[in-house]
Amino acid sequence: MDHIGKIIFYEDENFQGHHFECSSDCPELSSHLSHCNSIRVENGNWVLYERPDYLGSQYILTRREYLDYQSWMGYNNNIRSCRIIRDLSPTQEAKGLASRLGAMPGSVGLG
Repeated sequence: MDHIGKIIFYEDENFQGHHFECSSDCPELSSHLSHCNSIRVENGNWVLYERPDYLGSQYILTRREYLDYQSWMGYNNNIRSCRIIRDLSPTQEAKGLASRLGAMPGSVGLG
């Protein structure tokens, strides 16, 4: 069974400005946001991508509030797609999400 997830993207720091709520995979966020400077993960674990269609640098975020893009170790405020991580046990999470997702070293910011 898939985890139910909810993530809220905000255009401005400190959860201000235009926002977009997401509860499933989204290959293209730019139709909802021009940029992303803060995020609130209410449920689930998520992979965020700097480019559309799940490409580019990846960031793994867990349930938490991220006041600005530096708090998720982002290089900039470009988040263009996202995926919820399904069927992730605490053991798998502790062993390292980056290797499970096949990410290249240095391309994943752990939140």
